[in-house]
Amino acid sequence: MAHNVFRAKQQSSSPRDKSLFAAAIVAVLLVCAIWSFTDPLPNLSGLLYSQSISSPDYCPPGREAVDRSSDPPEKTFYDEPELSYTINKPIKNWDEKRVQWLKLHPSFAAGRVNRVLLLSGSQPTPCKNPRGDHLLLRFFKNKVDYCRIHGYDIFYGNTFFHPKMRSYWAKIPLVRAAMLAHPESEWILWIDSDAIFTDMDFKIPLHKYNDYNFIVHGWPDLIFKKKSWVAINAGIFLIRNCQWSMDFLDVWANMGPKSPEYKQWGKILRTTFKDKTFPESDDQSALSYLILKGERKWRSKIHAITDYSLHGYWLGIVNRFDKITENYTKIERDVPKLRRRHAEAVSDSYAAAREPLLAEGADGKGGWRRPFITHFTGCQPCSGDHAAEYVGDSCWVGMERALNFADNQVLRNFGFMHDDIKSNSPVSPLNFDFPAEDSEEFV
Repeated sequence: MAHNVFRAKQQSSSPRDKSLFAAAIVAVLLVCAIWSFTDPLPNLSGLLYSQSISSPDYCPPGREAVDRSSDPPEKTFYDEPELSYTINKPIKNWDEKRVQWLKLHPSFAAGRVNRVLLLSGSQPTPCKNPRGDHLLLRFFKNKVDYCRIHGYDIFYGNTFFHPKMRSYWAKIPLVRAAMLAHPESEWILWIDSDAIFTDMDFKIPLHKYNDYNFIVHGWPDLIFKKKSWVAINAGIFLIRNCQWSMDFLDVWANMGPKSPEYKQWGKILRTTFKDKTFPESDDQSALSYLILKGERKWRSKIHAITDYSLHGYWLGIVNRFDKITENYTKIERDVPKLRRRHAEAVSDSYAAAREPLLAEGADGKGGWRRPFITHFTGCQPCSGDHAAEYVGDSCWVGMERALNFADNQVLRNFGFMHDDIKSNSPVSPLNFDFPAEDSEEFV
């Protein structure tokens, strides 16, 4: 009977009911079609996301979020009593230990290949030069600005991590300890305290270095043909956080003051590099030696570059800043997008838009592209004892120009710029649509 009643109800449905049902189906399909164009299916998770955008815990779906508030109870290399941060004790199986840590901290694993930790440092005592501490502060501010713009972490050391590894050798124990302290960072960028970022937009092309573990500015011909100890500059380098680097740092450090063979290494290096005038083993000569005569496992992973100024010699740069500014201003006057005010946090998109327009400008002698890094080698801002060949106050004038040239790139996003890069002059507010010639006044 029940079956017959059901059949009877089906048979009693009118054509009008069928029309209404069909119309309802069409309406639903129409709504779905419109919604699919305005908010595609991949963003459906956004509609289902429970947190309000005003919540302090809000994180848009798909956006990388690093969880710094938790550390799982599972044991890692940090729980090994024999672990040593000092340069005296080798680290074994670092790659495996680092991978294990990243698996337990998956939020740090995301984006790992492009994560950079910048290291710099200076002596633990006050500078002898009356202006030295102020200059080092401004050099440090420049590095902090660059790291903030590009999302890099930074650590500044002002102590010695090994009692014998001082001066230019002090960087090696610090780099090694930093690798252990920051397993989430794929690369460590060491930059001497007397070096300045002078292109705040430029980002190191890490994707080019998949086959290398150590990147340094240098000229291979000067190493292999002329055997010059200044063919590279060890004051700025990029080193991968891996087992190879741990072992390499040990080998490099064993040519320094902590080694019982330190004096012997001084003799070897001076014999190898005929233009080396002082007897002590130094970090740069030691690195040059490893590139020239080291084992293949070291040489094959070291890459000397010249395609951009990872180390730009200051004397050939500081007098070009006015010409460089003139060329960048001309580009921006021709391209309205580059004049648009924007948040500092989205500067990368504007740098990318400018990049094709800089193809003709070389980063080097005679070029008009901003040099990535300007290095004041031989100027000694802390001690004031600059090299004899630098006449008068050329070092201090050059530093002032470079610091203000870089600072103007930062201050622009805050609506101001220095009136003159020759001195630490007051800043002035920028006109709207700067640097268009017919721009309206800034209010």
